[in-house]
Amino acid sequence: MNEREFFIYLGVKYSDRLRIRFVSDKGKILDLLIQYETLLNKKWIAVVRYDCAHGFFHRDILNPDGTQEKKAIKMDNLNVSFSFARQDLEDKWEWYKEQYLKKLKNEQ
Repeated sequence: MNEREFFIYLGVKYSDRLRIRFVSDKGKILDLLIQYETLLNKKWIAVVRYDCAHGFFHRDILNPDGTQEKKAIKMDNLNVSFSFARQDLEDKWEWYKEQYLKKLKNEQ
């Protein structure tokens, strides 16, 4: 088995990134976490996370108040899930950040 973890920085300021961690065996992904994080007040904050904790592949929208919105996503296998999650976060990270910041502003 092979476990890897790395970051992909997004945008031009290096204040947004994807945390990618997965376990694979012979090219087949067995476990994964892909998380979008943004740097706020000198601290990395998780905004959206795809993983297969709890025994199923899902997306967690993480709110500033600490609550989560969990949505199960049906996929054929974790290799497809990995590609789906990474593409979604690379394409929509700015939108996810905007939504998070709106919620944060409403809390204040």
